[in-house]
Amino acid sequence: MNQLQIEALLKEVSQGRVDVADALDRLRDLPFEDLGFAKLDHHRALRTGMPEVIFASGKTTWQVAEIFARMARAGGNVLATRVSPEMFETIQAAEPRDRKVRAEYHETARAITLAQAPTVPGKGTIGVVCAGTSDLPVAEEAAVTARLMGNAVEVIADVGVAGIHRLLARKDSLQSARVLIVCAGMEGALPTVVGGLVNAPVIAVPTSVGYGASLGGVAALLGMLNTCTPNIAVVNIDNGFGAACMASLINHL
Repeated sequence: MNQLQIEALLKEVSQGRVDVADALDRLRDLPFEDLGFAKLDHHRALRTGMPEVIFASGKTTWQVAEIFARMARAGGNVLATRVSPEMFETIQAAEPRDRKVRAEYHETARAITLAQAPTVPGKGTIGVVCAGTSDLPVAEEAAVTARLMGNAVEVIADVGVAGIHRLLARKDSLQSARVLIVCAGMEGALPTVVGGLVNAPVIAVPTSVGYGASLGGVAALLGMLNTCTPNIAVVNIDNGFGAACMASLINHL
């Protein structure tokens, strides 16, 4: 439950449209629900403004589906990252038939979303930029996450520094964004170039794209950490989700 949902519930109680017993039932699983194999932090959105998210990698299909169903039942928006098509099929098959909004699978992002609760809109646009098409899974993970958190998002793809004219052709979009997420593999140069073109925060995401000496994204990570552009912060390799969370917080300030 997020702040908007709590406020709406309290308003319904004060107006007599929901009785106290029903309200207590809805709040019963705060602050967390113990499933035995997982403890769901339903209180996180109220504390931090962002709900708990399911990281599916390493979990079984049954575990992901069960966590997703419990979080959906609590009434908030639900996001699962690094999911397989089989996980989505299981979640989809278990959805209640009377649910007005259905879970959605984002193939490139490898994510599942259920947008069933209101969110506070961000103050501007988050630009999600990626160097090459191979970086799109990380960029799309960031875009899907940021949208579910109430942000307007514009994706600018395949604008790496090897063809810098492609990036400069989107300069107006870059400069109109309130915060930017820039994903790049190989040598990781793109965030430095973008950071030198805009007066907004840039969150750099190194990706594990590249040949042998890229070391699975370590080369891009080190390049971004050593950037000469001062408006850049760096998250972990392939962490589009984390970049989106930080960008959303900035966009809501």
